[in-house]
Amino acid sequence: MSCEEVVAMVTEMGLPHAYDHFAEGESPDPPFLIFLYPGSDNFAADGIVYFAISRLNLELYTDKKDPPLEARIEAVLSKHELFYNKTEVWIASEGLYEVLYELEV
Repeated sequence: MSCEEVVAMVTEMGLPHAYDHFAEGESPDPPFLIFLYPGSDNFAADGIVYFAISRLNLELYTDKKDPPLEARIEAVLSKHELFYNKTEVWIASEGLYEVLYELEV
């Protein structure tokens, strides 16, 4: 899945989004999404990258727990036939929940 395809998919989710972060002072009110490629898990053959696999993190930030919104995001991921693992954390210093979807594309 190319970066352009990821942007199109994230746009389908209907929330403000940015790659890695919003510029200082330009962060929208929650909920919003951040996506980034924190690394890779490539498949090797004969000492070269035979099949490139990028890790993709999709971070949902909300000021309150929002299961219907999470279901909407998960429906888009399922529509694109993407497997994900999901974790959640409360960021007290920001007053936000972060729901992290970890994928490989």
